[in-house]
Amino acid sequence: MNLAKTRLGEAAIKEVVKYVLKEPEKNLPKLINWAEKIVIREQDKKYIASIKKYLDDKDSNWYKYTYKLLTETHPNVREKIGINYFLNATFFGIPMQLENEKKYDCNIPWAILMDPTSACNLNCIGCWAGMYKTWNLDFETLDRIVTEGKQLGIYMYIFSGGEPLIRKNDIIKLCEKHDDCAFLSFTNGTLIDEEFAKEMQRVGNFAVAFSIEGFEEETDMRRGKGTFKAVMKAMDILKEAGCVFGFSTTYHRYNTEAVASQEYIDLMIEKGCRFGWYFTYVPVGKDSDVNFMATPEQRKYMYKRINEIRAKDPIFVLDFWNDGEFSRGCIAGGRRYFHINANGDCEPCAFIHYSNMNIKEHSLLEVLQSPLFKAYRKRQPFNENQLRPCPLIDNPEALKEMVHETNAYSTQLNDDETVDELSEKLMYYANEWARVAEEIWNEKHIIK
Repeated sequence: MNLAKTRLGEAAIKEVVKYVLKEPEKNLPKLINWAEKIVIREQDKKYIASIKKYLDDKDSNWYKYTYKLLTETHPNVREKIGINYFLNATFFGIPMQLENEKKYDCNIPWAILMDPTSACNLNCIGCWAGMYKTWNLDFETLDRIVTEGKQLGIYMYIFSGGEPLIRKNDIIKLCEKHDDCAFLSFTNGTLIDEEFAKEMQRVGNFAVAFSIEGFEEETDMRRGKGTFKAVMKAMDILKEAGCVFGFSTTYHRYNTEAVASQEYIDLMIEKGCRFGWYFTYVPVGKDSDVNFMATPEQRKYMYKRINEIRAKDPIFVLDFWNDGEFSRGCIAGGRRYFHINANGDCEPCAFIHYSNMNIKEHSLLEVLQSPLFKAYRKRQPFNENQLRPCPLIDNPEALKEMVHETNAYSTQLNDDETVDELSEKLMYYANEWARVAEEIWNEKHIIK
């Protein structure tokens, strides 16, 4: 019997983790050695071996990152990182997800992205929520999603919007009720104050990713005057409280070089960010413009810089598109995540505004078994070159085919653009990126 799969085994493992985190610098090597002995999946064994390699080198950026994370966070937050993020959401959760994938013949995600509200106190260029009515998912619906998700092994929940922290009271209430889950919210940062930082510190299982577009000029250009200074202040508040936070940056034609610069990364580390999440601009929503997209050369440059940052800086960064080779292609459609908008429409991805089902009318499992999600599962990965993972900006003909095949409806309010028109609009960019991506892929995977 695998002890970790029993309630007694889970409880014992959690007590060990709590013990280790009381004195992380002294006890973490013991935890790594112990983890080596209890993991079963080959993939997990490789992860543990990689972690051990870096933590044995006290000069490595990952050693510095790990110990800063575990020693500079509030004890309550630190314990929730170990228990909720790493044990429940990953160590215990992923095996449950894999079992349920076989049982129900559908994708079971690692995380669910959902919008508590479409309302926002800013008016950013290119934000799809800017075209929506003021929609809200009530607390009972949010609670049901998490409850049903845990039954499938899903313990990671992410909020987007709109501005999720307009619903900050309900979010904290959800964190309290489901204190075995990990929660993360994208936020513009303008609603964070000392009082809310204390609430984050108290519940421990809630982190935020600040939406920021670079330095003051780049951020305020897209998000409005004064936004950059508000984010800097909010970061200082959360750092002082020992909370976990990171940055979320959309790179486009006009800011790629700034947000990839060492100066920018150094600033984010100095402010206390533990992670950085890069997204390339996708032309959907209000004022969408293909010419605002990063050029293929800029996307290639970002691919290079992300790997350089990971190799030497004490911060965990990832690129939602360019890291397709690590996730083995597209993670949407429930494969690793999917999106529920504030109206309840269940979309394969936050950037794919098509759906078959609404969560207010269907169970979570029914959504994961919906025709559009099944169409995703049947085709993933969408391209053998995993630097071209996306069925929208990299393989737009795939999205067109799936929407027609499943009779999916558009979830974009006042949408007068057909999926055929959207696909055609992105075809030139997809072809240009294909040429660049093939060069990178061949050099790295075939020639080597």
